[in-house]
Amino acid sequence: MGLNEAPREATVRVDIGELALDGFGRGVDAERVTAAFQAELTRLVRERGVPLAADGGRALDGLAGLPPLPATASARRLGQELARAVHAGLSGRGEVTS
Repeated sequence: MGLNEAPREATVRVDIGELALDGFGRGVDAERVTAAFQAELTRLVRERGVPLAADGGRALDGLAGLPPLPATASARRLGQELARAVHAGLSGRGEVTS
């Protein structure tokens, strides 16, 4: 890296095949939950990174034992809390299956 070059940021890619919202009733707007989830997880990864990926590429099949989600009627809040729970799992809190 030269004197005038900015440090390169690591690229982190998180692929989530499906978000299953069981137990929240039919009134939950899945598109709004998904949009809030994506925005919050992007923010968390950008600001805090992904500790489980610090040593290079890693594929995880699943995360379990994540913090409980609050009972809320807000799709935005549910998406944000779900992203925080997933990021907690990616940060080493919870059980990882690979």
